[in-house]
Amino acid sequence: MNLVTDPLDSDVAYNRACAQVCDRARQLFAPDVAVCATDPWDEADDLLPAEATCLPNAIPSRLREFAAGRRASHRAMHDLGQPIQAVLTGADRAPIWPREVTGSISHTKTICLAALARSDAYLALGLDIEEDQDLPSDIRPEVCTQTELAWLSVQPQTMRGRLARLIFSAKECAFKCQYPISKALFGFDMFEITPDLETGQFEATFTETVPGFPVRSCLSGRFAFESGLIITGMRLAQR
Repeated sequence: MNLVTDPLDSDVAYNRACAQVCDRARQLFAPDVAVCATDPWDEADDLLPAEATCLPNAIPSRLREFAAGRRASHRAMHDLGQPIQAVLTGADRAPIWPREVTGSISHTKTICLAALARSDAYLALGLDIEEDQDLPSDIRPEVCTQTELAWLSVQPQTMRGRLARLIFSAKECAFKCQYPISKALFGFDMFEITPDLETGQFEATFTETVPGFPVRSCLSGRFAFESGLIITGMRLAQR
């Protein structure tokens, strides 16, 4: 079942596909990380009062997307045994997590995922989901370093676009994971991704120093392909 291309013409089929994606995403993390899925097309009528003030001028599609992320986060808080609290938005548009938890939110047109964990166990989480479709060839030099492009060039030609999309997702995931620590905004060239296609793991190596992360330091993550999506996940444990 494919959340991107299959005609999911019933709630049962959609919920089954979402459950498969959610289960697969959970496998990228440790058991103490809660992952929950929601539908980004559901109405944005269940935001907490403080959350409802975050996007006063948002268009309906953006508001539904925002609400789906908060709904998934609330469900994950419940799964962690935490009280349901508002997840606000900072000036940088990043989620402001309640003190007791840390997390990451990602979405496509068809699904929203949130991964949350207790902040006394983890410094940060990174989660990204992308449609499992080729990254256009004209965009690849903007996303990939020369080393990554060289790696892609020795992969089967039919797989290069898909693996370039994997690199894109891994960089998004790693950026989300490091951001609560560094508060640094930067481009795709700040990370060099090394995927291990046999084990479903990857490393994201900093090509320059940012606050909290020296040059050549590595973040480790995992990836999976499921139901027409690419999922990448990463966690930074408390030292």
